[in-house]
Amino acid sequence: MNRVTSTEYDSPVGPILLTFVDDALVRLHVAHDGLDIARAEIAQRLGVVPEPETSAGRGLVAQLDEYFDGARRTFDVALDWRFVRGFTRAALEATLQIPYGEVASYGEVSMMAGVPRAARAVGTACASTPFSIVVPVHRVVRADGSIGEYGGHPEVKQYLLSLEGDAVLGETLRASA
Repeated sequence: MNRVTSTEYDSPVGPILLTFVDDALVRLHVAHDGLDIARAEIAQRLGVVPEPETSAGRGLVAQLDEYFDGARRTFDVALDWRFVRGFTRAALEATLQIPYGEVASYGEVSMMAGVPRAARAVGTACASTPFSIVVPVHRVVRADGSIGEYGGHPEVKQYLLSLEGDAVLGETLRASA
């Protein structure tokens, strides 16, 4: 029997519910509608109410703190892909290749995922990711460079892109000084 646990994280973009099956992240949910609703949704999907707090949760909380401080560029956490299938998984895995502080278009990601001209499917994959922030779908933009909706919260996407851009700029300025 798998152990299902969750940890709450108070982020600059809103409350986040981190849910793990054993020690693998199954969902990072920015709970715009509240943590209670996020808990109920994941309990329904998994068929079990998660237990509170885990060492894996505390580890990811520390990494998220570093990320939001501009000190972390990638995450070191096992991912449980049970809610992701087929091309959606390929698209999400392709977003992991987009460097910190940079962006790629939906079309570019579709090529990286091995299915050229599947830009709309990439958009659907990004919108349905169970691993927001950790799998950087916020780095995927429209072909014209505009950022898009980001699940109805473009302000969150703009915040994440600005956070990364500012960290890269600060590093560049320090290196040239």
